[in-house]
Amino acid sequence: MADARFFDKAGPFSLKDLSRIAEAEIGGSGDSGKLYSDVKALTVAEAEDVSFIDNRRYVSDFVASRAGVILTAPDLVERAPASAALLITKTPYRSYALVAQAFYPVMRRTPAIATSASIAVTSRIATGAAIAPGVVVGEECEIGFGTSIGANTVIGDGVRIGANCAIGSNCTLTHCDVGDRVILHPGVRIGQDGFGFAPGRIHTKVPQLGRVIIGNDVEIGANSAIDRGAAPDTVVGDGTKIDNLVHIAHNVIIGKGCLITGQVGISGSTTLGDYVMIGGQAGLIGHLTIGDGARISAQSGVTHDIAARVSVAGTPAMESREHWRNLAFLNRLRKSKEGR
Repeated sequence: MADARFFDKAGPFSLKDLSRIAEAEIGGSGDSGKLYSDVKALTVAEAEDVSFIDNRRYVSDFVASRAGVILTAPDLVERAPASAALLITKTPYRSYALVAQAFYPVMRRTPAIATSASIAVTSRIATGAAIAPGVVVGEECEIGFGTSIGANTVIGDGVRIGANCAIGSNCTLTHCDVGDRVILHPGVRIGQDGFGFAPGRIHTKVPQLGRVIIGNDVEIGANSAIDRGAAPDTVVGDGTKIDNLVHIAHNVIIGKGCLITGQVGISGSTTLGDYVMIGGQAGLIGHLTIGDGARISAQSGVTHDIAARVSVAGTPAMESREHWRNLAFLNRLRKSKEGR
């Protein structure tokens, strides 16, 4: 069970309710009216709990599980423990996420403005917003309905933040427009200068005159930084999710629904299409175009454009199958040399 000091739990839910929430079909030895009280891992779940399997690596745990309800794909139904009710779906991990959200809904802060917050009189704070102690809001800002701003966050002049956002503590936002239902985790930096210099014996700073535009339903992890554009804007599309410690440089355009994991760096003026996926510690040079649905493996070094729906790996990055074939060839060559 999640620690009650940090999470508020809802429920219990009947099997019928869980089926509706998970968008899954009931199978196994299930009673549609029976109530279940929590979500837990396969190895610790008991008869009153809901669990899931989404990786065949854990089939042995699945077979031995004592969970009362298990979310599973159709091809694993025959391996299920006889005692468990099943919720059958082609997307068990997504269904688990929906069930876990039902048991542990996001708790909104009570609308209030802390007396220690400093808010310019020219700014507009919508009804239902929550402003924590130590927050600074500059001139001519707009903060939407239901948005919460965490302690000691600084909102620069002219920034606009939409409705039902959750801005964490110790963030800084400047030169940006933020959409609705955006989550910024603690320490996020939005809208600071991009790295723009005209090289010379004394490097001349290039004014960074753009903004950062963040769409709806975006989530940005702790201590990530997104620089404002030099002249055009830096853009993050609707539904994109960005992990911790990611750096997005000036003029980068990111499409909708992208997944960018930890320690990725994207250099200036690179454009990502929709639903691009980038693994941890990958780096992209500037002025590239990455097509819709492309996949970039962890620690890849991308130095050229990538077409839509192509997967790449390695440094310099190349089509994934070619990369792994090259490694296999080098391994065979090494073994043949050692065998002499």
